[in-house]
Amino acid sequence: AASAASSAGSPDASGMTLYHCEQARSFRVLWTLHELGVKGYRLVTMPFPPRFAAEGYTKVNVLGTIPYLVDGETRMTESCGIPMYLVEKFGPTSLQVKPNEPDFGAYLNWITHADATLTFPQTVFLRFVMQEAKKGLGEAGVAYAKWFIARLRLVDQTLSDGREFLCAGRFTAADVCVAYALQLGVSLGLDKAHGPYKPQTMAYLERMRARPAWQAACEEEKASRAEWDAGRSKL
Repeated sequence: AASAASSAGSPDASGMTLYHCEQARSFRVLWTLHELGVKGYRLVTMPFPPRFAAEGYTKVNVLGTIPYLVDGETRMTESCGIPMYLVEKFGPTSLQVKPNEPDFGAYLNWITHADATLTFPQTVFLRFVMQEAKKGLGEAGVAYAKWFIARLRLVDQTLSDGREFLCAGRFTAADVCVAYALQLGVSLGLDKAHGPYKPQTMAYLERMRARPAWQAACEEEKASRAEWDAGRSKL
């Protein structure tokens, strides 16, 4: 499938900077930029977690989190909010679902569901099982990993009718947000340890990973991280 860029040609994002870590939640933003065909932005790909691994980053973003998008006077930190910003800024685009469309409510619900319901429990697992195991809270991390798998039932049910995308009959920012959460689960091994994903859900993720914009975003983040490691990329 081709990227869903605006028909006006490649949108220009000169002056925009995305602070990112490989395969972190900021991937949602990078993937959206590629789907939109946006050019000219600056990508800074740091080691994770950047608040400890990238000296001076908390002076750029006081939270020390990623993503962090700087666009003129705009500053944004939320990985599901920024794709919404981008599709509005660089639209009209098929990645948007408009208020007059029947699936507008579903679109908004999926975008917020992706982080609040599907990504949050995985971050608990990541922190207390993988990053801070010595704190003795690993049992809570495992419980939240199981909770994540259980909360996939809405995705599973929605995709059970054979649809290709979550809503509006096309690829949208909702797919960006939810597919990343599914990919994170695979990266953390939660699909194998506590799953597996339902066949329709795994097939959906595989379709998303096959998109040219997803693959281009993966390639760009690797090249960008190499620039950081070589000392050629700066905050």
